[in-house]
Amino acid sequence: MSSEVQKKERLDRQIMALRVAKEFKDGNIVNLGIGIPGLAANFVPAGREVVFHSENGVLGYGEITLPGEGDLDLVNAGGQTVKRAPGMCFFSHDESFAIVRGGRLDISVMGAYQVSEKGDLANYMVPERQVGTIGGAMDLAFGAKRLIIVMNHTTKEGDYRIVKKCHYHLTAPECVDLIVTDIAVIEVTKKGLVLKEVAPGWTPEDVQKLTEPKLIVAPDCHNIELM
Repeated sequence: MSSEVQKKERLDRQIMALRVAKEFKDGNIVNLGIGIPGLAANFVPAGREVVFHSENGVLGYGEITLPGEGDLDLVNAGGQTVKRAPGMCFFSHDESFAIVRGGRLDISVMGAYQVSEKGDLANYMVPERQVGTIGGAMDLAFGAKRLIIVMNHTTKEGDYRIVKKCHYHLTAPECVDLIVTDIAVIEVTKKGLVLKEVAPGWTPEDVQKLTEPKLIVAPDCHNIELM
């Protein structure tokens, strides 16, 4: 991989979460995973109602609270305290998964270690470390109507995360719909991976150098939009 491309400035976690939140439509029921996905709760556009679900038994929570604030019994999937929201409700763990398995979620947002060109997802175990637990990821990958993955485009060592075939243990096959990274927005289609947006200062050619599968560059490919 080109070292010059690797040195280019990338989007930070907050901006990635902001771009993910742009996908939320009014009235959507959305599950946010641990890490960058959870930050998306802070960026819902004004006037848009989005109902956030957490598998630990809450529906309708608000933004992540500031450090030291919030109720330690009211947390998101990552254990961060969140604000109360009008109409929010609480229920048991099994009822929470009934919402997931019943197809009630419009969107699930997760992180990943690898995503394949077919939309296969690997996000629960790194084989070299032999640690990890699948948790509710398998249910969320298949239970939601749409799955968005948000992650860094490459590993810290510069290796591909978007690959031809996942060599990490699969969470679920052919389940990913959209990939938001620190350099691009890519749609998973039956024809292949379509490059829709690139980070400022990046070109489709730059993104391709850091992506193992061949990308289909959308005719209207443009800089990542945040508004």
